[in-house]
This record gives sequence, C-alpha cells and structure tokens, in this order.
Amino acid sequence: MQISSLLKPEQIKLELGQQKRCNAINEVAQLLQTNPNVTNFAGFYEELLARERIESTCLGNEIAFPHARTDYLKGMVLAIGRSPQGVWFENSGQTVKLIFVIGTPKRMVTDYLSIVGGLARLLKDNSTREHLISAPTVEEFIATLTQAELAR
Repeated sequence: MQISSLLKPEQIKLELGQQKRCNAINEVAQLLQTNPNVTNFAGFYEELLARERIESTCLGNEIAFPHARTDYLKGMVLAIGRSPQGVWFENSGQTVKLIFVIGTPKRMVTDYLSIVGGLARLLKDNSTREHLISAPTVEEFIATLTQAELAR
C-alpha cells in the first residue's frame, strides 16, 4: 500500500488551532469524520485516545503518529495536522509540529506496518521534514510526501 494513496486534501490541515496534545489529536482526527472507511467515528476516536494514553506516539523530530487498529474502520485512513508553533506532548516531553493520525482495520496488519514504517523512513530525512513544515499549500505538502515516497 502506498502512502500517497491515503493522502486527501480534505484530510490535511496546515494550521492547527489547538496547542494541547489531546485537543490537537482531536482536531486532526475530526478530518476523518466523513471518510467512508470510518464506520463509527466515536469508537475509532476513543480507541485512538486509549492508545495514546498507554504510550506516547511521539517519534522525535517534532513528529507524532497517533494511531489505532480497530474494527471501526473498513479501510486504512490517514489525516495530517501541522502546527507551526508546535503542540506540547506532555507524556513524552516533546513539542510536535506534524501529527499523522493513522487508522487501520485490525485485519490489515501488513498494510499498517508498511504505512507506518514508510512514513517513519520518509520523515527521518531532514529535507523532507522541513519541506512539509514549510509547505505553503496542501497541494505542495502532498507533492512533497509523494515525491519522497517515489524517490525511496
């Protein structure tokens, strides 16, 4: 499964309004509320928060991957939020600028690992990360991730 196949302009928000961890995760997750792969948004969101309570989803480099493997989804979903000022993730003591909310049906373990691993590899690259943090439009943000994925 390709990361680029999950990128939808309406599921990317370049200016998050929230600066607290749970509120910012909610703001990003809300972008998935009308996604046809989400069969029960409240259930999905609750599992997303439950996972976050167990262990921080911060990866370092100002990135977090809040995620849930759940039966409340028919297919994989991805929503992205960017916070130029940063969101404080108190459970890891880090500020995050890019939040990737990932949802996967429980049966899609291989696809889940492929997407998370692929995103982690792409975002380790300083140049890619800086382009994403400074992209002026959603289209440029998507183009940056797509080009990085193709170059991989």
